[in-house]
Amino acid sequence: MKISETDILLIPGYGQILPGHWLLRWRDKMATARVVKQAELHAPSKKEWLETLVVEIEAAKRPVVLVAHSLGCILVSHGAHALKDKVKGAYLVAPSDWDREGLVEEFDGGDFKPVPTDPLPFPTHVVASRNDPYCTYERSEHLAKAWGATFQDAGEAGHINLESGHGPWPEGLMSFAHFMKRLG
Repeated sequence: MKISETDILLIPGYGQILPGHWLLRWRDKMATARVVKQAELHAPSKKEWLETLVVEIEAAKRPVVLVAHSLGCILVSHGAHALKDKVKGAYLVAPSDWDREGLVEEFDGGDFKPVPTDPLPFPTHVVASRNDPYCTYERSEHLAKAWGATFQDAGEAGHINLESGHGPWPEGLMSFAHFMKRLG
């Protein structure tokens, strides 16, 4: 599947997405990509975030491919079965483990817990780091397997965000291109 033939919805995680983050760079590189803008980034509600995502999917003119980071990955897993008719695939980067107590001091995971472990109804690829402070490598691997996703070891890449040195993240863009090819 070609990027130009799809609507790429970029789904950030918890907190503000800072300029230079790879999600924003991908938005700028792909004419059919847009960021899903959530109202409450520091006090997210699963219901509100899912409603926003559904509106974005319904507004799509082409088949949808989701690209999510951190809590965005967990949002996709919660809403997958409601989204399956228009979503052709999901590329999930650095899922965060909200089942772990004290993951983020300011937010306890709210209604995003428990993290779903049902198979996702569309092709999915998970990229995980061996030293992500928000999810162990083993937990990411477990989630990928439970979701029926292919799994990619990103090495010691932290949370695959600006703080871990992943602004441009060219390896991710290459990996995403391979995922798109798989979608046919």
